[in-house]
Amino acid sequence: MSESKGAQARVTIKQDYYGKELSLESGWIAKQAGGAVVARQGDTMILATVCRANPRPDQNFFPLTVEYQEKFYAAGKIPGGFFRREGRPAELEILTCRLIDRPIRPMFPEGYMDEVQIICTVLSSDGINNPDILAISAASAALTISEIPFLGPIAGVRVGRIDKMFVLNPDKGQLEKSDIDVIVAGSKDAITMVEGGAKFAPEADLLDALMFGHDEIKKICAQQEELRARVGKAKMEFISPVPDAAIEARVMSYATERVTQALLIVGKHERSDAVSVVEKDLLAATAEEFPERPREVKDSFHNLIYKLVRDKVLDKKVRIDGRGLADVRHVECELGILPRAHGSSLFTRGETQAIVSATLGTGMDAQRMDALSGSFEKTFMLHYNFPPYSTGEAKMLRGTGRREVGHGVLAERALRAVMPSQKEFPYVVRVVSDITESNGSSSMASVCGGSLALMDAGVKISQPVAGVAMGLIKDGSRIAVLTDILGDEDHLGDMDFKVCGTREGITAIQMDIKCDGLTRQILAEALDQARAGRLHILEVMERTINKPRTELSQFAPTISTIKINPDKIRDVIGPGGKTIRSITESTGVKIDISDDGTVSIASADGAAAKRAIEIIQGLTEEAEIGKIYCGVVKRIVDFGAFVEILPGLDGLVHISQLSEERVNAVTDILKEGDEVMVRVLDIDKQGKVRLSRKDALPQNQS
Repeated sequence: MSESKGAQARVTIKQDYYGKELSLESGWIAKQAGGAVVARQGDTMILATVCRANPRPDQNFFPLTVEYQEKFYAAGKIPGGFFRREGRPAELEILTCRLIDRPIRPMFPEGYMDEVQIICTVLSSDGINNPDILAISAASAALTISEIPFLGPIAGVRVGRIDKMFVLNPDKGQLEKSDIDVIVAGSKDAITMVEGGAKFAPEADLLDALMFGHDEIKKICAQQEELRARVGKAKMEFISPVPDAAIEARVMSYATERVTQALLIVGKHERSDAVSVVEKDLLAATAEEFPERPREVKDSFHNLIYKLVRDKVLDKKVRIDGRGLADVRHVECELGILPRAHGSSLFTRGETQAIVSATLGTGMDAQRMDALSGSFEKTFMLHYNFPPYSTGEAKMLRGTGRREVGHGVLAERALRAVMPSQKEFPYVVRVVSDITESNGSSSMASVCGGSLALMDAGVKISQPVAGVAMGLIKDGSRIAVLTDILGDEDHLGDMDFKVCGTREGITAIQMDIKCDGLTRQILAEALDQARAGRLHILEVMERTINKPRTELSQFAPTISTIKINPDKIRDVIGPGGKTIRSITESTGVKIDISDDGTVSIASADGAAAKRAIEIIQGLTEEAEIGKIYCGVVKRIVDFGAFVEILPGLDGLVHISQLSEERVNAVTDILKEGDEVMVRVLDIDKQGKVRLSRKDALPQNQS
C-alpha cells in the first residue's frame, strides 16, 4: 500500500489487485458529509457519502436508505428523453442500490435507530471497470471513516472464471467468456452477501469462487482500515439496549406455554392469529405491573418467540410447520390456465403460489436499455409482481418496488441460462410472475413457474430450471440448515440462501446472512442440501411437462425469416416508411428488418405472412442470368429498348436481340408500355443488365 497527500486533510490509500489499482480518497470532495470517499479503479470513479440524523420519537426501526445514481456525464453522454436530465432510478441503478444495502445493513449494532443515508454517485465511467462493485466498497469506506457506529468495514468483488481460472473483477469482455459471474460481499471475517449466476456450475466450483472472492475482500477491508487510521472520526458511543430482566421473566412465565402451543399450528394465518391473541392477553395482564412500558413488553414477547422457534429447530430438528430440516413443502403444477396467454402455469408450493405467463413477441418488442456502458436490447424479460392480497393484506397498489425488481432479475438470471439463441428461436420473450399467495420464497416459485410457462409456450429452453430457498439457524456450535424456508423462518433465521439451477448445475444464486460468519463446511452443506431440494422439485415439475411443446399457441405470432440484399432495405421501407407501412396495413403482419438484410415477418395468420413475404420478395428480387421475365418497355432508343423486369430494375434489349430477323427500327417491334418476354443474358460488375427478346421466344426456349 502507498499513501499520497495533496491539499490539507486529503489522503489517498492505494493498492494493486491483479494489475488493477484501487484507490480510496478522502478529504477532497463533500467534506460536510458525515463521511465521504472517492473510490477509483481505472477511470471509473464513485463518490460515496453518508449522513445521519437523530431518530424520531417512538421510532422502533432502523431507517437506513441507500441511493445509487449514475450521472450520464460520467460516460460523456447526454440523457435521452424530453427533459435531457437524469430522472427516476433505472433498473440497473435499483439493483446496485440493493447490492450496496444488503451486505451493509447487518453491520450496525442491535437497537441502533439513527436515520442513516448513503448516496453513491458515479462521477466517471470508463466502460471497463464496473461501478456497481466499486460502490459497495466506497459506501463501506465512507461509513468506516464516519462517526456512525458501523461494525465494518465490508467490501465487494466480482468473481468470474475463464478456462477454469478465477478472475477478480472481470471486465465486460472477460465476462463474455466467463462461465461464472458472482458478486461476493463481506467483512474480513465472513461473507455477508452473494448475488450472481453461472452456466450450470457444480456446487463445489461455485463454493471455490466464493472463497476466492472472500480472500480478496479481506485485502480491501484492510485498505479501508488504513484509511480510517489516517482520517477516521471518533465513533459515537452506542450501547445496545439490554432488556429489563423483570419484564423478560414476567413474559416468559406468562407466555411460554401458550406460545409453544400456538407455534404447533401449521397454517400461517391461523398460527399468527393464535400468537396475536397471546400477545394481546399479555399486554393486558402486564398493564398495571409495567405501566407505560408496552413497547418493552412487546420486544420481550418477540424475543421469546425468536428463542422458542430456534430452540425447537436446533434441539428437536422440527420446524414451525412440522417438517424435517430438509423437507420440501407439497408442490403442485398446472399448465395452460390462461386460455389466451401463449404459455402459462400455476405453481404452488405450500402456502406460496404464482401465476406465471409467457408471451412471445417480435424484435420490435425488445426492451431498449440505456446505460453508462452503452445501449443494448433485451430479448428476454421476467417481471415479478407482489400484490398485497398475496399475504392477506390491504395496502395501496404503488409502482414496482426495489424488492420486486430484485426478485424479478434473480428469476430472470436463473432462466436466461437455458434460453435459446435468437437464431434458434427468433422471438422476444416476456415472462410475468404474479404472486397470488406468499409464505416464503416467492422468487423461487417464479423460477419454477417460469420454467413451466416457457415450456408450455413452446420456447425451446435447453432444460427445466427450479429454485429453492435455504435457511440457517445458528447458535454457537448448534447449527441447522433448512430447505424451502417459510416467511417466519426467513425472519427468525440467520440466512436466506436462494439457489437455482437444472439437473446439470447452478444457474443463479443469491445469499444474505445475519449471523457473524459461515464456514466453508456450512456453505457446502447448504449447497448440497439445496441440490437435493432442487432435484426433488424438478422431478415433480417434470411429471407435468419435461420438455417444450412442439407447437406454439394459436394466438402466438408465427415468425418467418427471409434474407434480402442489404442494399434493398430501402426499397422495402420506402420513402418515409411509406412502403413498409403499406405492407403491414394491408396484411396485418409485423415486420422487423435488421441491418444485415434479415427480415422477420410475424403474424398469427399464415396466409397474411405468406402474402407479406411475396410482396417483400417482389420488391427485393434481383435479376438472375438465364431467367425469363415478363417486362414492360420503359424507353426506346435507336440501338434498342430499356425494359423494366423487376421494380426499379431496367435492362437493355439491344436491337440485335429483338428478333431472329433483321430489324431496321426498334419501333417496328416494340413501343413504350408494351409487355414483353425477355431473357437475362448477362449482368456486369456495375449491375447493368443485358436482355434478349429473341432468346425468350417459344421456339428458342430449351
